[in-house]
Amino acid sequence: MTANRNSLAELESAVPFERRHIGPDAADQAKMLAQVGYGSLDELTAAAVPDVIKSTESLGLPDARSEAEVLAELRGLAQRNQVLHPMIGLGYHGTFTPPVILRNVLENPAWYTAYTPYQPEISQGRLEALLNFQTVVAELTGLPTSGASLLDEPTAAAEAVALSRRVGKVKQGVYVIDADCLPQTIAVIRTRAEPAGVETVVADLRDGIPAEVAERGVFGVLLQYPGASGAVRDPRAVIEQAHELGAIVTVAADLLSLTLLTSPGDLGADIAVGSSQRFGVPMGFGGPHAGYMAVQDTFARSLPGRLVGVSKDVDGNQAYRLALQTREQHIRREKATSNICTAQVLLAVMAGMYAVYHGPDGLAGIARRTHRYAALLAAGLRDGGVDVVHGAYFDTVTARVEGRAAQVVAAAREAGVNLRLTDADHVGISCDETTGRAQLAAVWRAFGVEADIDALDGATADALPAELLRTDDYLTHPVFHQHRSETAMLRYLRKLADRDYALDRGMIPLGSCTMKLNATTEMEPVTWPEFGALHPFAPEDQAQGYLTLIRELEERLAEVTGYDTVSLQPNAGSQGELAGLLAVRAYHRANGDTQRDVCLIPSSAHGTNAASAVMAGMRVVIVKTGDDGDVDAEDLRAKIEQHGERLAVLMVTYPSTHGVFEEHITEICAAVHDAGGQVYVDGANLNALLGLAKPGRFGADVSHLNLHKTFCIPHGGGGPGVGPVGVRAHLAPYLPNHPLQPSAGPETGIGPVSGAPWGSAGILPISWAYVRLMGSAGLRRATQVAVLGANYIAKRLEPHYPVLYTGPNGLVAHECIIDVRPLTKATGVSIDDVAKRLIDYGFHAPTMSFPVAGTLMIEPTESEDLAELDRFCEAMIAIRAEIERVASGEWDVADNPLRNAPHSAAQLGREWDFPYSREEAAFPAGVEASDKYWPPVRRIDGAYGDRNLVCSCPPVEEYEG
Repeated sequence: MTANRNSLAELESAVPFERRHIGPDAADQAKMLAQVGYGSLDELTAAAVPDVIKSTESLGLPDARSEAEVLAELRGLAQRNQVLHPMIGLGYHGTFTPPVILRNVLENPAWYTAYTPYQPEISQGRLEALLNFQTVVAELTGLPTSGASLLDEPTAAAEAVALSRRVGKVKQGVYVIDADCLPQTIAVIRTRAEPAGVETVVADLRDGIPAEVAERGVFGVLLQYPGASGAVRDPRAVIEQAHELGAIVTVAADLLSLTLLTSPGDLGADIAVGSSQRFGVPMGFGGPHAGYMAVQDTFARSLPGRLVGVSKDVDGNQAYRLALQTREQHIRREKATSNICTAQVLLAVMAGMYAVYHGPDGLAGIARRTHRYAALLAAGLRDGGVDVVHGAYFDTVTARVEGRAAQVVAAAREAGVNLRLTDADHVGISCDETTGRAQLAAVWRAFGVEADIDALDGATADALPAELLRTDDYLTHPVFHQHRSETAMLRYLRKLADRDYALDRGMIPLGSCTMKLNATTEMEPVTWPEFGALHPFAPEDQAQGYLTLIRELEERLAEVTGYDTVSLQPNAGSQGELAGLLAVRAYHRANGDTQRDVCLIPSSAHGTNAASAVMAGMRVVIVKTGDDGDVDAEDLRAKIEQHGERLAVLMVTYPSTHGVFEEHITEICAAVHDAGGQVYVDGANLNALLGLAKPGRFGADVSHLNLHKTFCIPHGGGGPGVGPVGVRAHLAPYLPNHPLQPSAGPETGIGPVSGAPWGSAGILPISWAYVRLMGSAGLRRATQVAVLGANYIAKRLEPHYPVLYTGPNGLVAHECIIDVRPLTKATGVSIDDVAKRLIDYGFHAPTMSFPVAGTLMIEPTESEDLAELDRFCEAMIAIRAEIERVASGEWDVADNPLRNAPHSAAQLGREWDFPYSREEAAFPAGVEASDKYWPPVRRIDGAYGDRNLVCSCPPVEEYEG
């Protein structure tokens, strides 16, 4: 007899990646569809998605490939990159990532799949790691308050401009930038300054602020320390002059140099900004890297971005939380001076851990070695007759070679080293942690110089100015002295990871945040040196693999969204918003419609929308939201008529912020277009559209996309993110460009919005791989299952909690909002109580009180299987039963498992005086003791932390005894 057998074709395609990415299998999907009342995914989405927006054609993407095939393709692309030794500098440096940090942070899903620590009780590990980062920045810069990372150095400098204007006494005047600042920083500031009505002046400040500039009034000054040219100058005189003019002074400082040089704070600076990239974070062709900002105490409550603070829990135990966490976008909205939403948490954690591992002595040793190589390099050049421009420098030497600069740079390239071609007569050479003797020899040969490094070493003095040498101690806290061995470091990282809740533990059902699978196959190429070790300003012929990947990803994102062109430069969703709005502004101005400055925004919009509009020089006008959650069409028409010729753009989220497919979106777009405006569709909810509808085809002119949501780049504890902007053809000439890489954008573009030409290029292989693995059909099914999951949860929870908004046929999109307000009114059980009680059940809470106060917005994503969806639903149903016990009087409203949640292991070990049992507290229905997640602290007192702002490691004295 012949046994039954499968064909080779069947065996070759037995387990497509799609089945790994999508949680519910066919049988589970059938059960879920039955609960929702539909026979198939196609029937469900046909009923949920309005006909007027549906795509009629399939996505024009290459067929899906297996994980092995995609990794092989990526290997081929990586091999087309040529990684030469990077001595270009300009804020990007070679660094050695300690393998214990590479493996246990960057490659560890316990760190990279976590969400922003808005639920601090289950985020204590990464909050401590960020507190370490803040401490490193604060102590090295000599300024007491540091944030928990910004996006990169140039955007941090641009944030400093806005901060200076906001907190300074001089409200008019100009902003002065030293000519020796990084060119990309100057360009980003200019992009951001012009629409904000800020005039910038770039001047040589070696001899102070020129009189003709000073007499115009100066509200702020930016200095680079050391300069882009490498020069180390004493800035105290110009800082004093600036202060006499009433200006706020920002110093953009290299963190590694600050282990040897006097800190900006001690020099008199008000603000310090920069990058932590060279603290163990790969260059990645430009990012992601954690920018930093530190300020005087008096500016702490105006600091943009996130600030980790020290508070206490209900037992008085020390606990960490995000301090002042909603002060900018969600409270200030159109009055915000920053649209920062994402941070670079994962990279800030790496940089902080680099400092923990090396400690102050190790960091200073790396700095001394780096400087020593620069000093010997310069000495060899001088001995060979080459003019070295500066006598004082840290790691970068500028050499003058009349008319020979290009020849020298080309010769160095032939020897495997990239140098900076400054102009026809000057070459910049930067040393770093990875520089060695071989590189110095190669550079000398490129200049036509022969030198004996050992002989030079005995005869060459250091080149740091004596008056600027650092004399104070820094990083004295025990955490920077306890983890020298790899064993100790490994255990520290594990201890912190165990205090957190990330996707490797369970579902994170956050609405508007799309916490989906970040597949290992997608993540793996990020750490390959061909992608990680490439300098962003390397010659383009050395980055052909990267540029091919970037071009293909841009084309595929354009295809799935219906736009004509995509720019990948914005390194966060907020920056994509700004880039898109600046493109709209530039388009109107090019058409002579300079009066068009009104941005219509629904009242339910994410706070960054309003902040981005103001930063783009627009005036925000709020449009009402109807009782059904849709944009109030009547109010929209009234606002269009009211503002007429001044209308620039409507910003709208689709599906709506309330999680429904609005049926009148095409009419809304048409009304705006008829009035001469443009339509911006916020791409936050694109996970409900891929393969079903294309914003660029149903009326939108521009969108930003969140690659850290829909396209699988992980949230990393609150960042990295990538926020590409897609536009229709008429807006394409106004996309971002870059002064150091002409091919990064159109010549007519708005300027750069990020420091690197292609933003956070180092993580783009993740999204490229996701699209390649899924193909057209896979992306469509992922969307359909995301919609199915949200409707399944809505149907299961509807008998217990009101579902606040629904769209066509009573269905939601990819998320649903349940209303806790009636229960709060009846019982006193708050939305916080429900969120914290979910921790006891082993869950991260859904999004709280956005877009409606007192509600939970739930987004399951397509990656959660039915067992996990049911576990969540059963936990919510059990919590509803617990609320009923409060309502009945069985439990006191002020003393019950919800009000006292979460419950810690330490709490259970003490005398028990609660009116419910230990088992009810820690092991509610469905929670197994063997799988229990224990929060390290109990409920944290947020108000205490905001009143008593502590944002660096607690004093050493607390560790005595």
